[in-house]
Amino acid sequence: MDRLLEMQTFCAVVNENSFVAASETMGMSKAAVSRYIGELESRLGVRLLHRTTRRLSLTAEGEVFYVRCRELLAGVEEAEAELTSRSGVAKGVLRINAPVSFGIRHLAPLWGQFHGKYPDVELNIDLSDRIVDIVEEGFDLAIRIASLRNSTLVSRRLTTTRLVVCASPEYLSVHGAPEHPEDLSHHKIIAYSNLATGNDWHFETPDGRVSTRVRPWMQANNGETCCAAAVAHQGVIHQPSFLVQDDLDAGRLVELMPEYCSVVLGVYAVYPTRKFVTPKVRALVDFLVSALPVGV
Repeated sequence: MDRLLEMQTFCAVVNENSFVAASETMGMSKAAVSRYIGELESRLGVRLLHRTTRRLSLTAEGEVFYVRCRELLAGVEEAEAELTSRSGVAKGVLRINAPVSFGIRHLAPLWGQFHGKYPDVELNIDLSDRIVDIVEEGFDLAIRIASLRNSTLVSRRLTTTRLVVCASPEYLSVHGAPEHPEDLSHHKIIAYSNLATGNDWHFETPDGRVSTRVRPWMQANNGETCCAAAVAHQGVIHQPSFLVQDDLDAGRLVELMPEYCSVVLGVYAVYPTRKFVTPKVRALVDFLVSALPVGV
């Protein structure tokens, strides 16, 4: 029996926590999956999985074998990636994760252009504002808006955006405009709950960084929701320019304390650290660098 296929099947069962789901992933019958696992355990002379009618779990031996299988299979994928990278042909499924609003506003209009240049690449796009584990969740690439810390991931900056503090003219006519970040403690705050710094808002000045802690009456894990509440005169927001610029230009929102410059964030493409970057990933990163404006 094919040992590589045995390992792939075993990992699929563990990843899916189900023989049935693993059979769908592997494109084979449940009976075939069971046979592969049974013959693998028989050949190794150990039990790898505890099976009950309700759940599966790894034995101690199974845990050790699973880690080694993943390492070996990753090595096979890297070897294939090296050959593919040398061919220079961008093709295959490309799984991409991106923030919801940025993905809709700035990436969605570009996908048709990318497809026109690379028709053999099939895009699978996941929009989510949570920080995904691109290795564990099987993404080829993710778009992140952040000040990136040291990471095991490779990153390339695509463009930049700045955080802007703003509110509606109607709100300001009632509550007044803050003149210093400390004044925000007296205002109704609408906060983005996924902000990396939490409720600490940072500003850059000629004299250095100024920080203030806000106490929001409302929090949301989506920037569009925060912006809509601000346009409806419900308080002060701290959102990236790519989200608020249209409302600022239309006068629906007013930038506050412009002399206290908000932090500029990078918009990055991040992907797993690999010696050989596949042509489809390289093609997308190069495309986005050229397609996105310098600042959004």
